[in-house]
Amino acid sequence: MSKIKICGLKREEDILYANDLMPDYIGFVFAGEKRKISFDQARLLKKKLNKRIGAIGVFVNEDIDNIISLANDNIIDIIQLHGDEDNDYIDKLRSKTDKKIIKAVRVKDKQDIINSKNINSDYLLFDSFTDKMYGGSGVSFDHNLLPDNKRDFFLAGGIKEEDIKDIVENMNPYCIDVSSSVETDGFKDYEKMKKIVKKVKMYSEGEIYE
Repeated sequence: MSKIKICGLKREEDILYANDLMPDYIGFVFAGEKRKISFDQARLLKKKLNKRIGAIGVFVNEDIDNIISLANDNIIDIIQLHGDEDNDYIDKLRSKTDKKIIKAVRVKDKQDIINSKNINSDYLLFDSFTDKMYGGSGVSFDHNLLPDNKRDFFLAGGIKEEDIKDIVENMNPYCIDVSSSVETDGFKDYEKMKKIVKKVKMYSEGEIYE
């Protein structure tokens, strides 16, 4: 049973959409430019978010103290590391918080998958590799590279509504992570979010929707 995460929420409208559609997780991005929000924005948005939806904070080579502050204030429920963070960085985080940690792996080839086995995060997130950015490119990668005996993982990278059936039935990720595919002109689109959330629930839980 795969879960669904809608990443890159930055407006109050986005939170209202999520509260109506009830994805398992949403993502607040604290890096880059396109979807980045401030800590204060995240604090306000989290107050409006349904408590049954987990808020994941997405960071790229962030100062650990900033992450701990957000975690301890319960602005984020899970930590996602999407940069060059290593096991020492993860261990330092673990010494200061009990929040679950996701480590993103930007997949170029099979060796990236092999190397990921040594990462001591709670979850892995497999995403596509691009030269100019750490994530959120909207580009997919070769899912045939994923191993059969992988631990629970998030799957990201250009996932569209029409990909959901194959991903759930053949790869069975712990969670499907989408962002650009549920946007129109750079903003979250309610109808696109609705379609992809319902698709994941339909194939994961056997629910039928009109």
